[in-house]
Formats: sequence, structure tokens, C-alpha cells
Amino acid sequence: MVIKVFVATSSGSTAIKKKQQEVVGFLEANKIDFQQMDIAGDEDNRKWMRENVPGEKKPQNGIPLPPQIFNEERYCGDFESFFSAKEENIIYSFLGLAPPPGTK
Repeated sequence: MVIKVFVATSSGSTAIKKKQQEVVGFLEANKIDFQQMDIAGDEDNRKWMRENVPGEKKPQNGIPLPPQIFNEERYCGDFESFFSAKEENIIYSFLGLAPPPGTK
């Protein structure tokens, strides 16, 4: 299973860049395998992400902003969901992964 993090490598928004960096940095620091999927330079990635974020998770304008996190095809959540799972120490269940020994 591969965690996919949809990001915009050329985002003009500092807030989006910080959120993307926080997700990617956390996954790297915890040695969780993932792929970064760029939606800025790859129309197929952008289209796939937009089509696969569940309707109830899309903002009012209908266009979800990065970062969006998936485990293969299964939607995990956006930055706010990721942050909450991290704070509650349930990140592995959020990502749909088996936790390493000694963690939740």
C-alpha cells in the first residue's frame, strides 16, 4: 500500500506550501513510504485528486486544495484531518496502515 500525497509544487499560497511541507516532513521523519503527486504540473494527477475526494469533503467551490492524502485509492483526508490525527496520536489508523511495534 502506498500513501499518496497530492501537492502543488508551484503553489503561490504560503499557507498551502506550509501545510504540504508539514505533511511530507512528518511522513519522512516517521519513515512512512509515500509518493508525492504533483497537481500543478500534471493534469492527470489534478483530475484524479478532484474526482476522488469525497463530495462531503470538498469545499463549497467544489475544488479541493492540496495537500490531500490517499492510501492507494482510499481517501484518508485533507490537512486538517491529518493534523487532528497527528495530535490525537492516531496517524497510522488515519493512513490505514499497521502501526510499527510500540506505537498506536
